[in-house]
Amino acid sequence: MTMIAADYEKTEMGTIQIAPEVIEIIAGMATIEVPGVAGMSGGFAGGIAELLGRKNLSKGVKVEVGQREAAVDVSIVIEFGTRIPEVASGVQLNVKNAIESMTGLSVKEVNVHIHDVIFKTVEKVEETEVVPHRVK
Repeated sequence: MTMIAADYEKTEMGTIQIAPEVIEIIAGMATIEVPGVAGMSGGFAGGIAELLGRKNLSKGVKVEVGQREAAVDVSIVIEFGTRIPEVASGVQLNVKNAIESMTGLSVKEVNVHIHDVIFKTVEKVEETEVVPHRVK
């Protein structure tokens, strides 16, 4: 990944450059805000980073950035029972809006890749066995 070209934003005081990693983090945060998204799918390396206690906010996100435009790919895990087209559409809209409002870049595409479905686990209430007292 390379930095956005130096002529992306020239001001009287100098230039403004946005690293692609920043856009990945924005996209990742916007993705997990969408109802029905259980998490990001970052593959083997992302799983190891999480096990080591490092939270990777750009996990499962790839961006291609030009001078004025960006294209984004997000890989997600969804919750069982949600409508996949609605969740994916929500992700596309939220990611596009977040990147455009925060960076001023025009987002040309947001591709959503569903990698897994997670079932909500219901916590079982452990029943305590009532043992009659043998001694009074």
